[in-house]
Amino acid sequence: MTSSQRKIIHVDMDAFYASVEQLDNPDLKGKPIAVGGGHRGVVAAASYEARKFGVRSAMPSKTAKEKCPHLIFVPPRFPRYKEVSKKIRSIFYEYTDLVEPLSLDEAYLDVTENKKDIESANQIAKEIRQRIFEETGLTASAGISVNKFLAKVASDINKPNGQKTIHPQHIEKFLEELPVEKFYGVGKVTANKMFGLSIYKGADIKKKTLEELTRLFGKSGQYYYNLVRGIHRSEVKPNRIQKSVAVERTFFDDLSDEQQIDDKLKSLSEELQNRLSKHQILGKSLTLKIKYKDFSLYTRSFTKTEYYQSKEDYYRTAKNLWKQRPFDRAVRLLGLSLSNLNTEEKKQVSIQLKIPFEDLD
Repeated sequence: MTSSQRKIIHVDMDAFYASVEQLDNPDLKGKPIAVGGGHRGVVAAASYEARKFGVRSAMPSKTAKEKCPHLIFVPPRFPRYKEVSKKIRSIFYEYTDLVEPLSLDEAYLDVTENKKDIESANQIAKEIRQRIFEETGLTASAGISVNKFLAKVASDINKPNGQKTIHPQHIEKFLEELPVEKFYGVGKVTANKMFGLSIYKGADIKKKTLEELTRLFGKSGQYYYNLVRGIHRSEVKPNRIQKSVAVERTFFDDLSDEQQIDDKLKSLSEELQNRLSKHQILGKSLTLKIKYKDFSLYTRSFTKTEYYQSKEDYYRTAKNLWKQRPFDRAVRLLGLSLSNLNTEEKKQVSIQLKIPFEDLD
């Protein structure tokens, strides 16, 4: 089956965490709220009312409050979000088994062949969005097209509570007009590089030969060359392989004492082991993440030939990686992540890792 024959839907909940909080607490409806955050944390999600002021997820709480002085911070309730997400996914499975969750609040669905024999993917998306609203009280947006990339871009066009279909006959024109920063995989650094080369839209990428794009952007050149021509062959994968598992802590007060750092590395190592052991997951590459007081970030990894086996193993390596850090500054965040996992060798085990806010005020 060619990609032009596929019918892919990307469903994305609207401001999911914040919307759940507003749903459960009517006093918050219509008000700018941020989930997470507080005195020293970061925003996990922002309501649309807060977004109007420029508040965004991953933004430091201090910055968010400066942008929106009347912003209301709400502590996260991940068990509740997971509960709602489970209801939403059960709706997806009534239409197709080819569901690829990306997170609690978004997923790809391949409805080329679906359980209800509905020919129109647009109609399926409408039904799913209506069902979500009726059963949860929340709104969702959707994008529909022939591949995952186009469906994901489309889902953002009529947000919130809308949907957009990019028909096969309109793909070429749509991609030529699409700003390069909207292309999946083009981050700020790459976008700025493209701007410097007078590449602003898909049409500008299309003017470049494959050789030019490869010379300018390395391996990604081939990806951009294909993407602007509507070629994106990634299938909807119902059993996504776990690539890494991470734990991290943001601290109420910056840490500079070696004993405190040592205690935190031990604690993170133990938590990482607990999460991995529940699902018999092992890994060979351990990465230490350090965020300093000025928000600069440093990561360092060590890969073993055999799998890590214990919390002591993680701690010893983390301690060695800590000693290799280039800066001796106060630390705002510490994190450990394990990759190069044995999940490549077995079926995906679904792990919903909650974002840890315990150390945030």
